[in-house]
Amino acid sequence: MKLYLFDDRVARGFHPFAATRPVGELLYGAHTLRERAERGLRKTCVGHWAGADLIGFDEEGAPPAVDLADVETPCLLLCSRVSWGHDVAAALPAPSPGGPVPVEVAGALAGWLLPAGATRPTEEQLLDRTPLPGARSPLVLRGEWLEGVWSLMAGNADRVGKDLAHEHVTPPSADPVGLVRLGTHGVVLAPDVVIEPGVVLDARRGPIHVDPGVVLGAHLRLAGPAFVGRGSTLFGGSISAVSLGPVCKVRGEVEESVLLGYSNKAHDGFLGHAYLGRWVNLGALTTNSDLKNNYGHVRLKLPEGSVDTGLTKVGCFLGDHVKTGIGTMLNTGTVVGAGSNLFGGVMPPAWVPPFSWGSGSDLVEYRFDRFLEVARVVMGRRGLTLSSAMASVLERAWTRSAVLRG
Repeated sequence: MKLYLFDDRVARGFHPFAATRPVGELLYGAHTLRERAERGLRKTCVGHWAGADLIGFDEEGAPPAVDLADVETPCLLLCSRVSWGHDVAAALPAPSPGGPVPVEVAGALAGWLLPAGATRPTEEQLLDRTPLPGARSPLVLRGEWLEGVWSLMAGNADRVGKDLAHEHVTPPSADPVGLVRLGTHGVVLAPDVVIEPGVVLDARRGPIHVDPGVVLGAHLRLAGPAFVGRGSTLFGGSISAVSLGPVCKVRGEVEESVLLGYSNKAHDGFLGHAYLGRWVNLGALTTNSDLKNNYGHVRLKLPEGSVDTGLTKVGCFLGDHVKTGIGTMLNTGTVVGAGSNLFGGVMPPAWVPPFSWGSGSDLVEYRFDRFLEVARVVMGRRGLTLSSAMASVLERAWTRSAVLRG
């Protein structure tokens, strides 16, 4: 029985990330949403249904985006914005002939178990998660719904703590010279982690997990709950309650934030209650606000309109391949679309359309050929190549977002 994830209409509104990647490939806690489904259901995801524009999505370790006609039965077809329980596989029945079996999470339809030969849902039925005719009694599974893109940031620290609580902690035979440990929560360090003198690992509020190939530089305070992905470098500063995907470079003050992977904040500056996509680079002293002066709820300006997050602390959401110049200031709740290049030290609008280029509100369209040239150089510096299929995905995102830039 194969596993597929689909992006419903709400997931398609996870700006600025859904334009360039399936929502299942967003990091939440110590795992992506797709990895959470695979671990909880004990199945390998073979594809994402995220719309025609993402066909060709190509990223290391991730399954492809597929056409609905390519979804094979028997299968589990489940919504990507569910964070599944630690072990729900035991509740799964074996596929049997008959109609589709609805899967419910917290009283809401989350997808279907489709037996061999079952008719697949239509695109509209997937987008709206509409009940299918002839369905059998529902299968109820444990999980958590993510209601907006801000949920990925707001719930991340708690999710990291729960994820790492399942790890087996083996104390090292001896700590490196100059390492200071605080607290009683678990600390997992891969054997090849480089730890320079003057590093503080603060596990008083939650556990810490550090993947292979990570460098923890001098004068660093890393506070849990925290997950640091493989090959990342933390140069120093105060970094707390974070999830850092693979090969990130981080320095300065960072709290309650997620960096999806291959992203750099290698200089001083504050990043708080933020979510960054892949291949983001923040210039020196780039800083975001994460609290309004009146301590009120933060609203996000999105293409569909203004949305109340219900949260008092919200920083910024930066899509894949976003770049900022030195001294860039980002206001509370700023959303910057994929491929944008901001510079000049002037605060940009709260909503920056994808592939924008400029300073402050003086934004023009970032020519796609120039964007592509930079993206290829940046990825090449990490030993990776931008495939022609992924370049096509980015070009479709650029074309589709022209109306927003207009």
